[in-house]
Amino acid sequence: MPFIPHTEKDTLEMLAAIGVDSIEDLFDEIPAELRIDQLRAVPEAHNEMEVSRFMRDRAAMDGTPLCFIGAGAYEHHIPAAVWDIATRGEFYSAYTPYQAEASQGTLQTIYEYQTMITGLTGLDVSNASLYDGASALAEAALMSVRSNRRVKTGRVLLAPGVNPVYEQVAVAIAGSQGLTFERLPSDPTSGNVAFDQLDDGQDPVAVVIQQPSFPGTLEDVERLTDWAHAEGAVVVAIVNPIALALLKAPGHWGEQGADIAIGEGQPLGVPLSSGGPYFGFMTCKQKHVRQMPGRIVGRTTDLDGNPGFTLTLQAREQHIRRTKATSNICTNQGLMVTAATIYMSLLGFAGLVRVAESSHANTTRLVEGLCTIKGVRRLYEGPYFHEVALQLDCAVAPVLAALADQNILGGFDVSTFAGCNALLVCATETKTTSDIDKTISAFADAMA
Repeated sequence: MPFIPHTEKDTLEMLAAIGVDSIEDLFDEIPAELRIDQLRAVPEAHNEMEVSRFMRDRAAMDGTPLCFIGAGAYEHHIPAAVWDIATRGEFYSAYTPYQAEASQGTLQTIYEYQTMITGLTGLDVSNASLYDGASALAEAALMSVRSNRRVKTGRVLLAPGVNPVYEQVAVAIAGSQGLTFERLPSDPTSGNVAFDQLDDGQDPVAVVIQQPSFPGTLEDVERLTDWAHAEGAVVVAIVNPIALALLKAPGHWGEQGADIAIGEGQPLGVPLSSGGPYFGFMTCKQKHVRQMPGRIVGRTTDLDGNPGFTLTLQAREQHIRRTKATSNICTNQGLMVTAATIYMSLLGFAGLVRVAESSHANTTRLVEGLCTIKGVRRLYEGPYFHEVALQLDCAVAPVLAALADQNILGGFDVSTFAGCNALLVCATETKTTSDIDKTISAFADAMA
């Protein structure tokens, strides 16, 4: 809330109503030796005006740099209406909708969100939601084990383009539960799967495909999905929701489509915010729905024939009996989901297409300009969406430092991932022609 509304008189009246003489009496169960009389390391309190000025000054220290960093979190324009609506009290303070009769507004919002996400991914059912895209991969891997009980190996095969941070999180969460994560062979020219090096009979429980990939390439998802299904694996797709306005939905990959689709929902109206909070989305085929973690809202009718919404297909022990739960990560990032629902409602599918097309056009202009600079070339061949990995003839860190001096965040250093001096650049619809030209010129100076 913007301020604390209780006066000293209000506080005394509340204490009197509950029969307590002082605030200290509320905490009398705490032993005296554990109490402290003051917080010596905390400075003196400031008034509202002083705190507001301090926070403005600190915020100004961040500046307003041009940002060309992607790698999983993207700077898109967010219409003002998105957060003006999302921060209304009805949404901002809404809690988990356990009691359907008292939570119809929240439940309908989540239901509308699920409908939109399934429309984007081409799959049957959505949850709402997961912590972020990285933890969604861990949950999808565990869900694959539950859904694909015929395979006992616990092997999860990752396409070369899967985000390495997602892999690290998945290993941390699911690695101790008998799952192993292995990379499929990579073609050095395209950066995608080297199909001529794939071995049959690997018996994977799941195959994970990221489209677009972490270094920005577009995988042959049709061929890889069919290969994975022939191997008896569940196919998990990691997708960018904005890219789905242009690229084929994972539910239509290959002959059967992906089984599970996950990703980071941040591009849908959530600001970068120094890394969070974000939210992870997950959709799946109907046949896997009972193994899906998190909450699912269903639509029904009451005894009078009126439409209504409620949590469904979820055992109560999901929340109170850990050993019986489908997942112990069942928190709904409700506020972020609300913002995403408003964002998608405002833009519509045509608006998402315009955002995606503009992002691709800006990235093309940026990459073509950067590749005219001596010592800069594309790391991989082939089409891309709005991110491209570039190979440099020098170390990446000094170039990024020089760009930062010009108030430009020039990209993400992927040298460790690529095994050479490599920089991942991204441009969204927020960049103007002058922004891109300025960055190309500054990049040339930095390389020189």
